[in-house]
Amino acid sequence: MLYNIVTYGCQMNVHESEKIAGILEEMGYENTEDREKADIVVFNTCAIREGAENRAFGNIGALKQSKKQNKNKIIIVCGCMTQQKQVADYVFKTFPFVDIVLGTHNLFMLKSLIERKQKEKKRILDYMESGDIHEGINAYRTSGDNAWVNIMYGCNNFCTYCIVPYVRGREKSRSKEDILNEVKEVISTNNYKTITLLGQNVNSYGNDDKQQGTFAELLDDICKIDGDFKLTFMTSHPKDLSDGLIEVMKNNDKIIKEIHLPVQSGSNKILKAMNRHYTVEHYLELIDKLRKAMPNIRITTDIIVGFPGETDEDFMSTCELVKKVKYDGIFAFMYSKRSGTVAEKMPDQIEDCEKNRRVNYLLDLEKEIKSQKRD
Repeated sequence: MLYNIVTYGCQMNVHESEKIAGILEEMGYENTEDREKADIVVFNTCAIREGAENRAFGNIGALKQSKKQNKNKIIIVCGCMTQQKQVADYVFKTFPFVDIVLGTHNLFMLKSLIERKQKEKKRILDYMESGDIHEGINAYRTSGDNAWVNIMYGCNNFCTYCIVPYVRGREKSRSKEDILNEVKEVISTNNYKTITLLGQNVNSYGNDDKQQGTFAELLDDICKIDGDFKLTFMTSHPKDLSDGLIEVMKNNDKIIKEIHLPVQSGSNKILKAMNRHYTVEHYLELIDKLRKAMPNIRITTDIIVGFPGETDEDFMSTCELVKKVKYDGIFAFMYSKRSGTVAEKMPDQIEDCEKNRRVNYLLDLEKEIKSQKRD
């Protein structure tokens, strides 16, 4: 019995696909790269950008003929895309050869849904508006010598361009005890060299449950675990990056001296429109603190160009910020409308050709800065 998993999106999805693989491995299935031969195909989808959804729809549709040839093949669509009820309904109606559709909150039910499908021979659409943290799902890790460890789920920030709070729900922190036990297990039973902590906003760990302590305290406790490993994390929100976190990073040799700190824009007007809850000045103060504490720290960022209302002046302010910070890496994206977000209905939407011009200008600037740093 063979399975194939198609993963779209962020590291959170990569790790959730490892959990899906863990469920299927325990059911007796083995991985195959050949989608046509697989008895179960799982599409773990992303909803951040329209392009990811369109790729998913195209790849799902491509299996129509394969399902005709193998009536017992089970095709499953899950993840952030189908956590949107209207999209889950669309997938179920548009692709009648898809057997199971579920979202992010009921991933823990995957085994029972597969068994139900095999027994009843009926298609299943299972949607939950919200969910709790479910421990005990063993991941079949596929990321080399790196082990992903979730510390929290969901997001409370409601950036006006982002669908994540709607498909992942409110922030929920895992218990510190469960996190430490998972890290200990990974270190003791496997040859992993790096532990990467995951969360939509790791800096706000514990805000929903003060008994768990802060993110800085969690990092400190993990560093006390015996073992030859390095520790890193993603992603950090600038509004929650504390002096305590910087101090812990500085003082622990096990913590890799790097941070991904999305700025999104170098214009205070646009940051306010994005609902980011910090200013350019505050962000630059954080960069200064990080580099004073750790002069060789590697800093990367995300930037969105072409957000509604972004003028040439706003965009050039972003470029000026990039020149000041001199990032070690930039992930630049053209703003993409997402249904259900505040920004979708904002006036002064930017033409695609202008977004394209700006993102290319920014990427050229990044190349120029990297070249200067090498010299």
